[in-house]
Amino acid sequence: MKEYTTEFLRNVALVSHGGAGKTMLAEAFLRATGATTRLGKVEDGTTVSDYDDEEHRRKISIYSSVIPIEHREYKINVIDAPGYTDFVGEMISALSVADGAILLVDAVSGIEVGTELAWRYADQFNLPRFFVINKMDRDNADFETTYEAIAEFVRVRGKRAIKVHLPIGEKQNFKGVVDIIGMKAYIGDGKTTGDIPADLQEAAEKAHFALVEAAAEGEDELMEKYLENGSLSDAEMVRGLEDVVYAGAFVPVFCAAGGHEVGAIALLNDIIDLLPSPLQALRRVAQGKNGEEELKPSDTEPLAAYVWKTTADPFVGRMTYFRVFSGSIQADAHVWNQNKSADERVSGLHFQRGKEVIAAKIIHAGDIAAVSKLNATATGDTFCEKGHPLTIEKPIFPAALYRVAITPKSQADAAKISPTLTKLCEEDVTLVWENDHITHETVLKGLGDQHIDVALHRAQTKFQVGLATHEPRVPYREGITRKASGQYRHKKQSGGSGQFGEVHLRIEPLPTADFEFEDELVGMNLSKSYLPPIEKGIKATMERGAFAGYPMSNVKVIVYDGKEHEVDSKPLAFEIAGREAFKLAVNDAGPVLFEPIMNIRVTVPDANMGDVMSDLNTRRGRVQGTDSEFGNTVIVAHVPLAEVLRYTTQLRSITGGRGYFTMDFDHYDTVPTHITGPIIEAHKKEMEAKKEE
Repeated sequence: MKEYTTEFLRNVALVSHGGAGKTMLAEAFLRATGATTRLGKVEDGTTVSDYDDEEHRRKISIYSSVIPIEHREYKINVIDAPGYTDFVGEMISALSVADGAILLVDAVSGIEVGTELAWRYADQFNLPRFFVINKMDRDNADFETTYEAIAEFVRVRGKRAIKVHLPIGEKQNFKGVVDIIGMKAYIGDGKTTGDIPADLQEAAEKAHFALVEAAAEGEDELMEKYLENGSLSDAEMVRGLEDVVYAGAFVPVFCAAGGHEVGAIALLNDIIDLLPSPLQALRRVAQGKNGEEELKPSDTEPLAAYVWKTTADPFVGRMTYFRVFSGSIQADAHVWNQNKSADERVSGLHFQRGKEVIAAKIIHAGDIAAVSKLNATATGDTFCEKGHPLTIEKPIFPAALYRVAITPKSQADAAKISPTLTKLCEEDVTLVWENDHITHETVLKGLGDQHIDVALHRAQTKFQVGLATHEPRVPYREGITRKASGQYRHKKQSGGSGQFGEVHLRIEPLPTADFEFEDELVGMNLSKSYLPPIEKGIKATMERGAFAGYPMSNVKVIVYDGKEHEVDSKPLAFEIAGREAFKLAVNDAGPVLFEPIMNIRVTVPDANMGDVMSDLNTRRGRVQGTDSEFGNTVIVAHVPLAEVLRYTTQLRSITGGRGYFTMDFDHYDTVPTHITGPIIEAHKKEMEAKKEE
């Protein structure tokens, strides 16, 4: 591969709903430019970008992959991002290092939920974008209908769609595209050009006129020339369109059939002409010593490179993917990881094209590359110069809301759980794991069932760690509602020295704190030296749960009397007596369970609002209000966590995949009696089973 400096680079992310044909369009780019000699197929597992075994197994894209394309003395870093909702974190990472987004739409299915997501995340990075109506060779493909749907979608969001391509034929007769800028036809993959077919001449002229008008809006000088002459040259059109596309005022619309390589060259030409180089793209900022610094895409500027993706493999080692926003990186040089305060040597500097490794001597400003076997670096870190520290902010990722409890399949797997889960979460920032201190479970959180399933399969195949899952326990909390007293005598005689301790105590609700321990001892019945073991026994019981197996809080305990024996009394005896007296008091104190109540924001199409609100009511939800957003309704509600453990999957089912939600903890509230009973009974059975063991 040639060496490409900043002005000859383009970084674009292919994003869409799952199944719109991104991977096959990337294949068409590769073959049309001579990088490959044959067109791979997703079904056969022979595509360049989908090279992971799990992708072959599922026949979908799971991970983002960079496909460098060389065309017209330019290098285009095409980032093929997954389209399925569970892997949206990969899409966000791809967009975070791109300078433009290409949104693919199936010519039959039209705008889908993944299209809306891709647009929303492209907005997050303020990227100029294209629409490509793909799969024009499918039965029932309809360019005009799909274009009108795109135009309306774009209009609602304050922008204008404009045709840059017209299809030559449709369905099985789709054989090329008309480029409206140059007014010529690209036949097949575009290596052959010709005149516009006669039956398309009128439509092409009409579209050309609309393009000229759009280009004239880009500059005052062009508008004056257009008003004076009624036309613009091709070069002037490109210049004007660059301005309006970069500004986001217009969204060009193209057509293609990646599976048959139709439209590939024409689209690559327009990527070069109408999407910005790193020099023209929106400038990124980084946090420096003295506040924010704008990153200038020049080799002579201080280094700032963002790590947007890492992969871990027990055989290959860790692979780190980064984009240089300013400065440059030489092979075998040292860089400073600002996030980890670590020096890293970048040996093995290269470009990755699927499994192919292309060695690189230097990575210029604006380029995307990879390096192997770094020690400390993880996704989201920044490379810089030690003397000029810079930190590039991570993008905002959706919260991991789908939870599963993890257990090892064997004793050998148990010791490997923590390091394996840590590696998985380092690779994928939308995966989170934790040891729940309330339920004492290892919990893995992701974006959906497929997301979790892929992670577990990766743990098995890549790290040889078998993990089983089950639905996690809800982190309930125990509490009391009124004052009560309890007393217990622990007496044990077993031949040698005995055990004796008697404790009288009172408990009451404590709204202002988790726990308080006091005494009201008078006289000489009980020495205060036995208060610490009594408190220890009570705290242990509160931690394990007094009646349902969940931690107890908001309780005040007062020890007011007791008895001791001058020979047999020991700290252990009072620890046991304190514990049992506390349990007896709890039974009389109106014991209740408290459950976590989540504040949930559900965004759904207006048409689904009624169904979703009804569903929330069945989940004991309390709707707090609604709002409108781009033809969607945002429902704000308080819902018990127990009712939404699988809500990610259930909401997709109700809304056809168009609904999504965010959720965070709000408060604890009392569990209804009819739900509390079964929980307590289940705990009793669990305890009895353990005794039998």
